[in-house]
Amino acid sequence: MKNRVTIKPFLFAALLSLASASCEQDLDVDSQDRVSESDFLNNPDNAVRLVNGVYNKMLDFNMYSFSWIGMTSITSDDADKGSIVGDTGTDKDKLDALNFDSSLISFNDVWKGRYDGIYRANNALFFLEKVTIDPALKNRLIGEVKFLRALYYFDLVRCYGGVPLVTERTQNVSDTNAILQAVYGRKTKAETYAFIETELTDAINRLPLKTTYGPNDLGRATKQAAQGLLAKAYLYEEKWQDAFNSAGDVMASGQYSLLADYASVWREVGENGTESVFEVQAVMDNGLVDYSNVQGPRGTPDLGWGFNTPSVALVNAYEAGDLRKNGTILFVPSVLWDGFAAPTTWNNPRYNYKAYQSPTQETWGTNRSNSGKNLRILKYSDILLIRAEAAFKLGNTGEALTQVNLIRERAGLPDLTGITLQAIYKERHLEMAMEHDRWFDLIRTGQASNAMAADGKTFTVGVNELFPIPQEQIVKSNGRLLQNPGYN
Repeated sequence: MKNRVTIKPFLFAALLSLASASCEQDLDVDSQDRVSESDFLNNPDNAVRLVNGVYNKMLDFNMYSFSWIGMTSITSDDADKGSIVGDTGTDKDKLDALNFDSSLISFNDVWKGRYDGIYRANNALFFLEKVTIDPALKNRLIGEVKFLRALYYFDLVRCYGGVPLVTERTQNVSDTNAILQAVYGRKTKAETYAFIETELTDAINRLPLKTTYGPNDLGRATKQAAQGLLAKAYLYEEKWQDAFNSAGDVMASGQYSLLADYASVWREVGENGTESVFEVQAVMDNGLVDYSNVQGPRGTPDLGWGFNTPSVALVNAYEAGDLRKNGTILFVPSVLWDGFAAPTTWNNPRYNYKAYQSPTQETWGTNRSNSGKNLRILKYSDILLIRAEAAFKLGNTGEALTQVNLIRERAGLPDLTGITLQAIYKERHLEMAMEHDRWFDLIRTGQASNAMAADGKTFTVGVNELFPIPQEQIVKSNGRLLQNPGYN
């Protein structure tokens, strides 16, 4: 059973008057306790609770659940919509077919969820500067919030390109135009990445090593989490030397290593282990809403909604003997790792094994929609692959080969004797399969059109590299937000 402090939100009345009514609706947060600002500032323990609220946002349905699964996995060649033919998942059938439309609920969910988190982060930073607490603790808490704000913007820029950079708590609620400009004034992709870099660089200087946290703080942002996310941002920007160096910083810390068993990485036994650089913390009844349930096997017995099923293309991508295949794909029929016999009465022949939560061998409660399964955001294997790709781009093929072979050895595969960029891409694909990176990797490496064609989908070059800006947000902005090219 898990023994961690649940990260719960703590908000007070002053936080709920962020800006205009429209912005207030976007917050979509519930206050468990309401106290005055002065009372809050006189109780330094509240600073930690306020920061916890920024973490807690990651558990919400519009963060890493159904819409995120649809946009990052069902769109890709890793997965199909799944479920049953008649169940569209509201718009997941359209995402699967790359039939993107600005009115789709998934695009608005992901946008809104991240800005909810950003608003919480801005509030936390505003009040952290005012509260009187131990300077070292304050410094660390600010670093945690900056890391989370950078993570939320990293999700946004990968999905939509340049986005509005809301970096301060809006206080002048009487100036509607100023508020709209602050909230909806869109920046370029380069400006957005520059802000992410600045946030993470600041966070690196404030955050501690993973091993300095006690058991009750396990899962908080660390120096290496910030370095790792910065390495990934540099990878997307094709800043190869910076990506190489930042990945190297994580590796040199001595805090991380690959787990011996690939299949254990996504099970409860692997949570916050040596391979985990950062993951969303969940406990039963305060969990990641519907993440496992959305992808759980559908049929008899019913364990979920049955969406996001591994594709035939993914099955065929593995080499013979690759242990990652059976650690990623739940085949029907088969006997699962916990001894449960997967029956042919389930609707699909395959499910996402990494999302499976054992009702007998892992933490389980009465509400499967609110399960305690953590979500891996950044793994050490990802860091090694970033290092390998950056090294190859820099002409350091020996370093690239070393890191790829570490990955292959854990997968039960023989070492490569030479390395190519396509070999690195292949290892990244199979190491990170069904982990919400595949779509973005196809886009950034220019492989999307060919990969989608091989999967029977039509990818429109010059359009589908970005998702459309949600129409609801364009309306709220009074036209300040301009649509991405190729979308209405």
